[in-house]
Amino acid sequence: MNIKFRLIVMNFMQFFIWGAWLLTIGHYWFDNKLGNATQFSAIFSTMGISAIFMPALTGIIADRFINAERLYGLMHILGGVVLFCVPMVKDPTLFFWVMLLNMVFYMPTLSLSITVAYTALKNRDLDVVKVYPPIRTFGTIGFIAALWTVSLTHNESSANQFYIAGAVAFALGIYAFSMPKCPPPMNKIENSSIIDVLGLRAFTLFKTPRFAIFFAFSMLLGAALQLTNAYGDVFLGDFKNFPQFHDTMAVKYPAIIMSISQASETLFILTIPFFLRRFGIKNVMLFSMLAWVLRFGLFALGNPADGLWMIVLSCIVYGMAFDFFNISGSLFVETQTTPQIRASAQGVFMMMVNGFGALFGSIASGVIIDKYFTHADMTKNWHGIWLTFAAYALVIAVIFPFVFRYKHNKALEMAINHA
Repeated sequence: MNIKFRLIVMNFMQFFIWGAWLLTIGHYWFDNKLGNATQFSAIFSTMGISAIFMPALTGIIADRFINAERLYGLMHILGGVVLFCVPMVKDPTLFFWVMLLNMVFYMPTLSLSITVAYTALKNRDLDVVKVYPPIRTFGTIGFIAALWTVSLTHNESSANQFYIAGAVAFALGIYAFSMPKCPPPMNKIENSSIIDVLGLRAFTLFKTPRFAIFFAFSMLLGAALQLTNAYGDVFLGDFKNFPQFHDTMAVKYPAIIMSISQASETLFILTIPFFLRRFGIKNVMLFSMLAWVLRFGLFALGNPADGLWMIVLSCIVYGMAFDFFNISGSLFVETQTTPQIRASAQGVFMMMVNGFGALFGSIASGVIIDKYFTHADMTKNWHGIWLTFAAYALVIAVIFPFVFRYKHNKALEMAINHA
């Protein structure tokens, strides 16, 4: 079977699992009255907590001990088991621990999937920068397919979303063992330092100013990503409390409206090689930050009726906000690190975006929303919430050009020119 097609299938299922519950768990949580916003933010923070150590840890294991495709498959099978257990839990504290365990298994698969894909493509002498982005678009299509599946079957508030995700996780776990072998590149440890023996070499990248700054902004943008993931679907659903919006499509099928964001991803991924060649990695990252400002600002001004166009435009802008940093960031790491630490370095990148960034964004947003933007009747001031988030993104965008002074070196220039 063609390797591109096999990677397409892998990416489709990878993000179908996440899409089946990530944007709708807020509906499940609040509609089933499992807890308040602060408690929900703790649930959402499980992604951040697990991503702090699991992607880096599994990257080390894949760099030194176990084939990446086997570790990838095992993580999905274990994650599928946990997803089937989620509907049994009603206590907020226990729910937190079960979701944390699920995320411990899922989060490292994001970076492991990149390692498996990049290795398979390179072993066949294919240009990663040119070939991988179109393959990755099918991950986004999988995310959209999951959203539509859950929404059209009216399972946004149902436990069925976790059963759907769990079933696909099992299937992907088994499928992963058939992927091309991706053995550890570091088999010999003689005469190595303790850092090399433990597989911690990727963390020395923090000593390099351009990587330290890159990872810092990865964390800050990771926080922005969690804000829209956690509250976007809930925001649209809350309009049902207003009679003039009750029968609008955005209120009836919020997950479908939110899926426009993922559709936008598929388009912007394809533009990444052009933007990298034309503007360079620094400006592409800056475009991402400015897009986050628009994403939140348009949400603040929009509504499901005459303001629906602003919500839709916000969803379109999301493609640039997400892709331009996350995909470009993974390519930056891939071209700026040595083969011996690439899996570990991708793990560190994911740790900063989906780990520290997600944890910061989840906890801070929950506390801020409960303290400043939740009324006595438990309704929320979404206009104020989204404007606050937009201001946060704007501050990041203003600071970034002055502190990130990196210029392309030959490795990245060659990669971009071949795209």
